[in-house]
Amino acid sequence: MKLSAPQIAKKKVSNGAEPLVMITAYDEPSARFVEASGADLLLVGDSVANVVLGHEDTLHVSVRQMCHHIAAARIGAPNTHIVGDMPWMSYHTDVNDAVRAAAALVRAGADSVKLEGGRVRAEAISAILNAEIPVMGHLGLTPQSVMKFGGFKVQGREDEAAKEMVLDAKAIADLGVFSMVVEGVPAELGLEIGRAVSVPVIGIGAGADVDGQVLVFHDLLGLGNRKTAKFVRQYLNGAELMTSALREFGNDVRSGKFPSDEESY
Repeated sequence: MKLSAPQIAKKKVSNGAEPLVMITAYDEPSARFVEASGADLLLVGDSVANVVLGHEDTLHVSVRQMCHHIAAARIGAPNTHIVGDMPWMSYHTDVNDAVRAAAALVRAGADSVKLEGGRVRAEAISAILNAEIPVMGHLGLTPQSVMKFGGFKVQGREDEAAKEMVLDAKAIADLGVFSMVVEGVPAELGLEIGRAVSVPVIGIGAGADVDGQVLVFHDLLGLGNRKTAKFVRQYLNGAELMTSALREFGNDVRSGKFPSDEESY
């Protein structure tokens, strides 16, 4: 059964809930696999720019492209809550543009939207919530801030930065986000943020003491071609298995083993 945003908002581990499982997906097949796995949420992330389209960061994807991938994922996962990532510059300027972008993702098939940033994005978050679109927050190592950070670096190591992040978490929770991703922070800070807010904190490189975890589909299945972050656990060497199968097909074609009589009309 597809979870609603209000149902997800109640799933705090401290209240006795099981940790939430969120996995990214970007097309019909990957979404179909995620739904079959029993994941609670499916994130059509702007990470599609890195892992599917081949860019070095998440900045090179548009609202139109996000809608394209959300629509495909919805076909593959009709019974899973889909979170659509709002891409870079879709909510950074005019709040009306932010609402229109969020609405486009919903029309494409998203059940909620996710955007990065804390108090600095309060106006955009409030506007989207006022349009009655559920919002998931995202704090810590926010990939759309890669130029500001000077790379993909752990955030919140310094006391002042950690305090500011906790304040950001409280602020967006008070605005009404139904959950938040916290990425690339010390485990102690992940725990502190989780204790500071009443909505679930879904970690990615934020330690074990949060309300759920998210990983990128291609990372956990070993399909990427870049070095993965420390927080990634690879559950399958998909690249090796797939390359082996494709190589076997090629060998069978060249040797005349494919197609066989049974595979011919």
